[in-house]
Amino acid sequence: MKRSLSLSCLALLGLATCVQAEQGNPNVKAIEAIAFGPKGLLLIGGGARVVAVETGDTTPTKWSKTEIANIDQVLAGKLGQQAKDIEVRKLAVNPASGKAYVALQSLKTKTSVILTIDGAGNVAELPLDDVKYDSYTLAAPKASITKVTDIAWAGGKIVAATQASDKFAGSRVFTINPAAKGATTQISTKTFHVGHNRWETSAPLRVLMPYEENGKTSVVGSFTCTPVVRYNIEDAKDDDQVTGNSVLELGTGNTPRGMFAYERDGKRYLLVSVGRNNRKPAFGFPSAYWVARVDAELLKETTNINEKAPWRKGVAKAGAQEAGSDLVQVAKDYFGTLQVDRLDGTRALAIVEGKGGMSLRALPLP
Repeated sequence: MKRSLSLSCLALLGLATCVQAEQGNPNVKAIEAIAFGPKGLLLIGGGARVVAVETGDTTPTKWSKTEIANIDQVLAGKLGQQAKDIEVRKLAVNPASGKAYVALQSLKTKTSVILTIDGAGNVAELPLDDVKYDSYTLAAPKASITKVTDIAWAGGKIVAATQASDKFAGSRVFTINPAAKGATTQISTKTFHVGHNRWETSAPLRVLMPYEENGKTSVVGSFTCTPVVRYNIEDAKDDDQVTGNSVLELGTGNTPRGMFAYERDGKRYLLVSVGRNNRKPAFGFPSAYWVARVDAELLKETTNINEKAPWRKGVAKAGAQEAGSDLVQVAKDYFGTLQVDRLDGTRALAIVEGKGGMSLRALPLP
């Protein structure tokens, strides 16, 4: 392996070693989450590690395909396997190029790979044998990091939500500052679980996304039973416990699968992808997988939060406040969505489950 620069970093309490500007193969063993930073920077999270790969994929391409049928068969075929032999872990669109990246795991070999799809429908494997990358190993005091549940680029930093082994602070979030030689802060979260009507510290964030307001960077996330929560982490110190503001409950018995923000007609929204825990349809929906559009104005709420947070209309417990349909809507064109990410200013790219298998669709943003 050729090394252009090597630096080791040690944060005060949350230990995180980093090796910067390596050239070669990052030897990624597990891929549990992927996302993008600026200029085609691919963020890969798995186990107790984050790798940032400079893909060089920065040439904008036009997405002309509205649908690629049997995408599960197409992706599996690239690995010489059948659709039943793969698991789609994550879909992320590179905003610098418009190309889609799909993280897969082979159920036969347990190996993880990333395939790319361009706007013309061409599929290729992302080679990682000779790339420029930074690698960060995540650790926290008195706990083992077992999984990266989601990852994002927020305010010039990498933010990784993880699952930890400690019983009372199993939700650990790491921020990594590449501009400061990989300086790392780890925090635990305290969240009011609206569906369970109690405060929790152990449930890990399943999805997260950056959110900026008035020059301040926050993280918005959700975990099982789908409360939507905002955490102000910009000023958090290492080993702090950050208390979130739960602003909405989408319903119990769900697990969030993806989340991103977008603008339409001068308004800001979140798109939250959800799956039923038992994989059976509910709420009168035709699929166990569905998507909600949430008005971002809810994130500014300071009064009706936590114990007073509203529920999605039709699923609220007795006596609970309901959010109006103007604030939360189910996106009917997105039923069956397993993975989704924003494609451009007007469309999302979704992997959708149907009776004949999976398809990749470019859908209008609701």
